[in-house]
Amino acid sequence: VSLSWQKREISNFDYLMYLNTLAGRSYNDCMQYPVFPWVLADYHSQTLNLTNPHTFRDLSKPMGAQTAERKHKFIQRYNEVEKNLSVQCHYCTHYSSAIIVASYLVRMEPFTQTFCSLQGGSFDVADRMFHSVKNAWDSASRDNMSDVRELIPEFFYLPEFLTNANHFELGCMQDGTVLGDVQLPPWADGDPHQFIHLHRQALESDFVSAHLHRWIDLIFGYKQHGSAAVEAINTYHPYFYGDKMDLNNIKDPLIKSTILGFISNFGQIPKQV
Repeated sequence: VSLSWQKREISNFDYLMYLNTLAGRSYNDCMQYPVFPWVLADYHSQTLNLTNPHTFRDLSKPMGAQTAERKHKFIQRYNEVEKNLSVQCHYCTHYSSAIIVASYLVRMEPFTQTFCSLQGGSFDVADRMFHSVKNAWDSASRDNMSDVRELIPEFFYLPEFLTNANHFELGCMQDGTVLGDVQLPPWADGDPHQFIHLHRQALESDFVSAHLHRWIDLIFGYKQHGSAAVEAINTYHPYFYGDKMDLNNIKDPLIKSTILGFISNFGQIPKQV
């Protein structure tokens, strides 16, 4: 399959789905849902230029290192080992978890119910809900130190998740904006189908095809852990490495259940492929 992909006989989308499946991730489990990369960095232009490298996200770096300032802060965190962390890592949150998946898909059942049950029975504060593609990118790539989320496959084929067709009352933001459909970048002309069409084009573009292997190294490959991960600013809290933790050797039931709860709520690193 890798050879077919290198020869571009299979699409980037299909290859990413293949890797996710190989790494034990599936649509049947929100805790180990397929993970896809942010591929664009342009959510403000009127038209999308897929020949300009600046249109794209840096696929060689995790979401915590997309800007120099952000990268520096996470390196600082790693070096300082904050008192309350007691473990050395760049990130204490994960790029894929049940709550991230449910928050993206919150406008569609059964994910609406999943999201509410994970939130303790109701929707989150409106300002924290997924309401704008640009805001989600700004948060995960630049603004929010506890947000390093990547995307899910639906961003590349399912326009329905971007509309509030069920008319859920998702609340009202502090600036008075009532939450409804997801706000799209200007180049999508307010049309979810156009967004998906162009976003899929971006995923299959020459630029992404030439650089996607670097992101694959971070998520599924050798930059997942060890010294290569440290160098790539790509280390996560030890609990996220579920398969690396030998839970059978942990005798204390409280510690064991804490770790299992942590993994189920906050996500886990895919199996290395």
